[in-house]
Formats: sequence, C-alpha cells, structure tokens
Amino acid sequence: MSEQWNADDPAILALPSGRLVRGRGLRKPLPAGPEPEFGVYLLGRTPPPVKWESRWLQWSDFRLPADREAARVLLEEVWNRAAVERVEVACGGGLGRTGTALACLAVLDGVPAADAVAFVRRRYHPRAVETPWQRRYVRNFTPR
Repeated sequence: MSEQWNADDPAILALPSGRLVRGRGLRKPLPAGPEPEFGVYLLGRTPPPVKWESRWLQWSDFRLPADREAARVLLEEVWNRAAVERVEVACGGGLGRTGTALACLAVLDGVPAADAVAFVRRRYHPRAVETPWQRRYVRNFTPR
C-alpha cells in the first residue's frame, strides 16, 4: 500500500469507507506534498501531460460528461484505486466538475445520492457542484 494523502488537507475528500481522494483545480499550482499515483482530468480539451498515470474524461466547463457511461466506468476505477493509491480528480477550477465527480464517488461509497452534494460541500468545498444539472446528475447517479 502506498503512502496515503493527509486526511487533514482541505483538498482531500475522506469518503465514509476511509478512501481519500484529492480534488483540485488545474489553474492552480500543484500542491505541496506527495504526487498522485493516478489522476483523472475532467476537461473539454486534452489536459496537459503529468508524470503519473492519468485519464482524460471529456467534460466541458459547467456541463456534464460528454460520455456518461465512460464517466461511470472511470469513476468506478477512481473509487477502486483510491483504496490503495493516491488518486486525484481535477478540472479547471476544482469546484463544478470536480465536485460533481467527488459527489458521484460518495454515492459509490454508500452516501445516498440525495445527500451526496451536501456531503461534498461540507467536507470538500461549500461551492462544489455548481449547476442545477450537475446536482441532478448526482441525484440520478446510482451504483450498478
């Protein structure tokens, strides 16, 4: 098992299972501390290269994922890998798309979909999940 994230870091979302996932905005500098082992980048265009393993999910600002099934598969991978690896999820600002993805991870971790946005806003950032359609996406996100 790798060195995990610091759960006291405000950028780290601690899920009920104990999994830790870092959310961040790519327009900000890379935070100090250990680098991710796996990153998922939620952007409308190809993300800049990183030194660690990563995936790109096409997801334009203030919108929803271009391919919802690909999003589900990738979020399930994030959830699984977060049990043993340092995983980060990031978009441009780190709030809307990142918050939406983190809320979906909370659902995968057992948080009721109706409570997932509030969970992420309380534990990650009060403005996470920015749009009404992102909130609806989370409410309708269900584990398989």
